Amino acid sequence: MNDTLEFGLRDKVAIVAGGGAVEKDIGNGRAASILLADAGAKVLVADRDEILAQNTVKMIQDRGGEAISVSGDLTKSDQCKKVVDLAIRSWGRLDILDNNIGVASKLSVVDETEENWDKVMDINLKPMFLMSKYAIPEMIRTGDGGSIVNISSISATRPKGLTTYSASKGAVLSLSQAMAVDHGADGIRVNCILPGPVYTPMVYSQGMTKKRRSQRQNASLINIEGDGWDIGKAVVYLCSNWARYITGHLLVVDGGCSLSAKPRGWFIFIKVSNKIFFLLLNFYLILN
Repeated sequence: MNDTLEFGLRDKVAIVAGGGAVEKDIGNGRAASILLADAGAKVLVADRDEILAQNTVKMIQDRGGEAISVSGDLTKSDQCKKVVDLAIRSWGRLDILDNNIGVASKLSVVDETEENWDKVMDINLKPMFLMSKYAIPEMIRTGDGGSIVNISSISATRPKGLTTYSASKGAVLSLSQAMAVDHGADGIRVNCILPGPVYTPMVYSQGMTKKRRSQRQNASLINIEGDGWDIGKAVVYLCSNWARYITGHLLVVDGGCSLSAKPRGWFIFIKVSNKIFFLLLNFYLILN
């Protein structure tokens, strides 16, 4: 084995905010937690529901990794400080913060309520701000810099409705790049991942038909359905020594969905000699 292929994460300490999931389901945060531990990091799994966080810890431990869990409402300053303090008490240092917490909304600005707008903005942005606020000083004090990964969405750059959600995820891009500028001199790298329509508990827990799932898969240029593991692997890469020269980057992980016109097409089914041919007609509206 060539040591140059090591990620350099052995004995690093990571906090994954939003690392829980139901039973054995694999969301973005759980996948990142498991893979960071696989790479040798010690992982603190934080989630509002401690049972969900404990599920992730058990999965890590079953694979031979080291992890602990903590519950907390990470829209609250004191709860975020509690999480960071626990990592320091447990392992004496902090190197990695992966911010995964988020909720969705499907409504337009006309139909959205002010209360839900505030809720989405609060949950999708405030934990990233507060966790980073307390994590960065400890990364500087106890380590040799650190890495922060914030999870956004391709809805930030290629929205298809989901107005409140898209706006909140757009703010994550600016937050990530501003943090990269502010703390680069401290050795803190800050990057952002924009997942496409990956199949995670956040998506399918609300119900999804086979037809809708197929449409999401077909949106990919390579006809592959993404999942939480794809996002988790991107997190590991950005936190590793392999990405030491990368900061302020917006990494799209979407199988090419952002470039695809497939969902906007019309399908015509033509049957000839018992074979089905699919003709995709794409119509583009060019605004001058």
